[in-house]
Amino acid sequence: MKSYSLSENSSIPALGLGTWKSAQGEVCQAVRTALELGYRHIDCAPAYENEAEIGRALEEGLGAGLCTREELWVTSKLWNNAHGADRVGAALKATLNDLRLDYLDLYLIHWPVVFSRGVFFPRRGEDLIALSVTPIRETWAALEACRQQGLVRHIGVCNFSIKKLEELAQTAVTAPAVNQIELHPLLQQPGMLRYCRAKGIVLTAYSPLGSGDRPAGLKKPEEPSLLGHPVIGEIARKHQASPAQVLLSWGMARETVVIPKSVNPQRLKENLAAAELLLDQDDLARIGVLDQHHRLVDGSFWQAPGSPYTLANLWDEEWDRQWHEQRRGD
Repeated sequence: MKSYSLSENSSIPALGLGTWKSAQGEVCQAVRTALELGYRHIDCAPAYENEAEIGRALEEGLGAGLCTREELWVTSKLWNNAHGADRVGAALKATLNDLRLDYLDLYLIHWPVVFSRGVFFPRRGEDLIALSVTPIRETWAALEACRQQGLVRHIGVCNFSIKKLEELAQTAVTAPAVNQIELHPLLQQPGMLRYCRAKGIVLTAYSPLGSGDRPAGLKKPEEPSLLGHPVIGEIARKHQASPAQVLLSWGMARETVVIPKSVNPQRLKENLAAAELLLDQDDLARIGVLDQHHRLVDGSFWQAPGSPYTLANLWDEEWDRQWHEQRRGD
């Protein structure tokens, strides 16, 4: 399996199993099957409400000798209700308890968004707290402390703009190892890709297959389909592969990590086999022109009336654009 180097002589597998939307009652067997097939990278989060079941699968798989703990890469994330210096450690220990692990390989800030204490998902704008009140730098310092304690090997972020990465760099002792963001042919984010390459930050692509099974409330009318896109289909037929394999191979060709979700054994097997599919330059060029800057998970659920968050200050796209303009030609 292809992997990408991180600090301390470790590397993150380029293809892993995503577990967002994997239902309780299904996810345990899916993770167990994935380990049997050869997956060594499992991406989790308490927000997915299935970590306890994943923990049972990991314990069973390790106990059965499917792999060693050292061969396994497990990522989890700090949920939005656990930001702040006094909450991070307890949240991480709860995740470790659910996953039945002594340490994580990677712990990420799930969103640059803060909830009030005790709120799992906000129902009104007042449930969300501004970053000026609970700054990312304080939460990050607590992640750094957890790393010093040996509870996690690497730390990183999700859904961070270049602006937020630059702000974090001003106070961070440890740079983020990973930024997990939405990436696929309809949202290619070339500026972020260039920035993270230059900074030594690995990008992980969530929703690499288009997340067609995400909740209806996160979908827009007549949104484009990745798996059904005619160009992806043509390339798949050319290589006698599935559209999903083409999408995953494209992500890995860009040196990004991909974490497709499935609980179907055959799809799990097909997705893993995407690591062996090599797209040629013509394939990559055809996919490269498909970018529509189309976010499937656009973050609009954080901007209820009264919330301090807007799409403009969540993604910082205008700031990021100007940042690139100022550095053009460097």
